[in-house]
Amino acid sequence: MSYKKANNLLPAELIALIQNYVDGEYIYIPRRQDSKKCWGAGTTTKKELEVRNNNIYQDYLSGTDMETLSATYYLSLKSIQRILLKEKRTNG
Repeated sequence: MSYKKANNLLPAELIALIQNYVDGEYIYIPRRQDSKKCWGAGTTTKKELEVRNNNIYQDYLSGTDMETLSATYYLSLKSIQRILLKEKRTNG
């Protein structure tokens, strides 16, 4: 998200009206409900986490214990357990 100058986007009358409520402050204008994006839609983070979680599951199936996975991937034991359960449900 980047900042836009109101003077370049909005009519002067609307800027004057907004200044009655917020004068010289930053405000966030949320997206319309019909144009919201899903989490991870703008980056590769979602895909990277899917790959990492699948790698964790494959390592576990290959015999790596949960404590070692926790240390290797810098995650808590609870996070490893959650990932393994989700992957097991997904991959059967």
